[in-house]
Amino acid sequence: MARAPCYAETEVAFNPSSTSRVLVRATNWLGDAVMSLPAIRAVRAVVPHAHLAVLARPWAADLYARERAIDRVIPYPAQKGLAARRAFAAQLRGEAFDTAILLQNAFDAALIAWLAGIPERIGYRRDGRGVLLTRAIALPEPGDIPRHERFYYLELLRRAGWIERLPADDAIRLDGIAEARAAGAAHMTALGIAGPAVGVSPGAAYGNAKRWLPERFAETAARLGKTVLVFGSRDERPLCEEVAGMIRRAGAGARNLAGETTLREFIDLAAACCLMLTNDSGAMHVASALGVPTVTVFGATDDTTTGPTGALARVVREHTECSPCLLRECPIDHRCMTRVAVERVAGEANRLLAWTHEAKS
Repeated sequence: MARAPCYAETEVAFNPSSTSRVLVRATNWLGDAVMSLPAIRAVRAVVPHAHLAVLARPWAADLYARERAIDRVIPYPAQKGLAARRAFAAQLRGEAFDTAILLQNAFDAALIAWLAGIPERIGYRRDGRGVLLTRAIALPEPGDIPRHERFYYLELLRRAGWIERLPADDAIRLDGIAEARAAGAAHMTALGIAGPAVGVSPGAAYGNAKRWLPERFAETAARLGKTVLVFGSRDERPLCEEVAGMIRRAGAGARNLAGETTLREFIDLAAACCLMLTNDSGAMHVASALGVPTVTVFGATDDTTTGPTGALARVVREHTECSPCLLRECPIDHRCMTRVAVERVAGEANRLLAWTHEAKS
């Protein structure tokens, strides 16, 4: 049976210039949110005078709130049951959006837009939600688009007729980097932290398979000769304290900030760091999008699809026959991470620090 063509291939393209109020349903995870920014900016470029709102989970709202392309961020709290979804959709109905662009892939995203009565509902045809969309776009086949995930969101717009071609821009950058850096420096001063500081984010929300060994993060950070700020979520605080404690015992200064910062505060503090050491995580995406020199250890996941972007990002990985497996937990010996030596990561970090220092001088 032949694959069903996407709407953009079979129908007269919807004219985006006719829209005046656009709702973009944001992705749920922080890293995906960063990778979706080029698509949101592309929407703004197509409808420069429209009201553009982003419906986002509360934990990602602060990222979108900085974006000049976005007029308003609407927090979307967890909804339990159809009644709660109907009540929330009724609030959206009162906003009179005429177009919904669903960057988030779940059935729930289409259901909310449909319940809200938004006339034009654009999204990928997946998760059984095609019947709720007015433009159900076929998923890209392998090889259709460049591998990095930012192109997945941009391709939705291209297939829907909103843009003609995928942009060639290589780096994702947040808006307001200079302001974030200044706010972060002030925050460090208020905390009594003397810069320059190296940020370390040893956690990863997806699972332990993405995590490099805590003692190797600590040894690498201690070798760099800087004050170290350890970042993470509240749930990651014990892990981050373990890393911070090992750094202190190695004779370097370390402060565990896990669970002590909002997303906005983390963005500011990360912007003020001279380097960030991470796993494949939301922290990696934020740091690299701030233009902060970033060194990331990859193992279970694929850096060609979800890696950091730009000339200041470095990926360290060691080849193993089972990587990338994309599993949450390693079923064997975690060889993709245990084979990554401190010397490699510290070497990349020191070269990147030297390179950025020379570029500034």
